[in-house]
Amino acid sequence: MVERAVVGVIGGSGLYDIEGLSNVREVSLSTPFGAPSDAFVTGDLDGQAMAFLPRHGRGHRIAPSEINFRANIWGLKKLGVTRILSVSAVGSMREHIVPGDFVIVDQFIDRTRHRADTFFGGGVVAHVMFADPVCAQVRKALLAGAAKLKLKAHDGGTYLNMEGPQFSTRAESKLYRSWNVDVIGMTNIQEAKLAREAELCYATVAMATDYDCWHEGHDDVTVEAVVAVMHKNVGNARALVRAATALLPKDRTCACSSALKYAIMTDKKRIEPDARAKLDLLIGKYL
Repeated sequence: MVERAVVGVIGGSGLYDIEGLSNVREVSLSTPFGAPSDAFVTGDLDGQAMAFLPRHGRGHRIAPSEINFRANIWGLKKLGVTRILSVSAVGSMREHIVPGDFVIVDQFIDRTRHRADTFFGGGVVAHVMFADPVCAQVRKALLAGAAKLKLKAHDGGTYLNMEGPQFSTRAESKLYRSWNVDVIGMTNIQEAKLAREAELCYATVAMATDYDCWHEGHDDVTVEAVVAVMHKNVGNARALVRAATALLPKDRTCACSSALKYAIMTDKKRIEPDARAKLDLLIGKYL
């Protein structure tokens, strides 16, 4: 029997653990979609049950395009998580978003090409609403937590999810700025889509580490510069997760918890037993 968690934290580049967890243990899960990025670390943070997963695996072994997003989100759902705080390093596409700032994003643009980003198919069709891809309740808690800690956090912004692992060309960077993009990263859109399909609340804490390569007044992005800013800011990211977790309302009153209620298009009688068993964690209550 796995430990029941409520809040899930996905740590990106630079955030590979959560400090302050008590009753810590590791939970390794197999999923119908393969192996997650690593074992889940479960415990209690200030009395709140929590499950943590390093997105790239411990030691940063998994490239953005190789992350098994479906297994990661399925595993969090299996552990009882209902809300996900996702921490991610990003490039800033705006002058006023200075490296070291946080952005609590509210929109995404998907520019990925090689990734599985739905639990459905194989005989079961579902179309979830995704106009507002971030949970407003979780976003509100993150903004309130940042204000409490006096962190510089921008309220809203569009996250462009590129494929990677290479950084942008200068032409791409300038094109994305013309689309009014605020930050650029390589990982969060699949998490957001899958979390919605799994009826989990999801929000991103985007940590700006650089100005990509559009800013002529700054050096082009380098791994060394990104890592330096991440190391300087990871303590603030941990503090923000802790503060926001304490501010989350007990009950979910958002639409995330019923995202599949009217989304499943397939006739229940036509769903094959294997598909039904594979997706039972997600759709069982509707069948």
